[in-house]
Amino acid sequence: MKVAILAGGVGSRLAEETEIKPKPMVEIGGNPILWHIMMHYSHYGFNEFTIALGYKGEIIKKYMVEYCSLNSDLTVNLGTGRIEMDTAMKLDWTVRLIDTGIKTQTGGRIKRLAPYIGNETFMLTWGDGVSNVNLHELLEFHRSHGKLATMTAVRPPARFGHLDLDGNRIVEFSEKPQTREGWINGAFFVLEPEIFNYIDDDMTHFEREPLERLAHEGQLMAYFHDDFWQCMDTLRDKKLLQTLWDEGNPPWKTWE
Repeated sequence: MKVAILAGGVGSRLAEETEIKPKPMVEIGGNPILWHIMMHYSHYGFNEFTIALGYKGEIIKKYMVEYCSLNSDLTVNLGTGRIEMDTAMKLDWTVRLIDTGIKTQTGGRIKRLAPYIGNETFMLTWGDGVSNVNLHELLEFHRSHGKLATMTAVRPPARFGHLDLDGNRIVEFSEKPQTREGWINGAFFVLEPEIFNYIDDDMTHFEREPLERLAHEGQLMAYFHDDFWQCMDTLRDKKLLQTLWDEGNPPWKTWE
């Protein structure tokens, strides 16, 4: 099954990093967050990726082209120009890198991937969020209901402590009350190819008209994931993910 990843946005709220690289290439633990996302899918056996590029897409292309050599010991013969990889970091991935335009919106990017996805069920996520969602269970749920689209619904991490009040008296204080927040779109979709018909053009935001119409027609289902999920919208988010990685057991690291 193919996995589509949107990696073309500017990432303006992370400008400290994205002035020189696209947001999916911002590093956590020495590797781009895009790599973390792909490793998660690969852990579940999904190794065929189609990545929608836009802003500074050439940096993602260069990273993928040079990945094996940068993660291997090399022997370089300067006389012949021959390069041998002594110990290669080999990943059984096929990665299609598709330029989808600088100003193209999320829906437009998805529609531009249609020729590469084909007429089959596929997975989709954004290139800036990690989770430990069980992708096998997500796919099983999608197949069980027979609708066109499944969205992973998550509870957003709280940015501030939650207060339970009795008048002016604080009855309870919780620093991380994820379970008390509402459900939001966590990406990690499973989609049928018919969803391409819901997208008009490059300027279509997938989160607006297409998803709203799918919901109105009863074709959008929620897979509830109440464990770890975190997007990387801001420098604060990036630092949080880095701290979790540095602590040695990041909750989204499902691979060995």
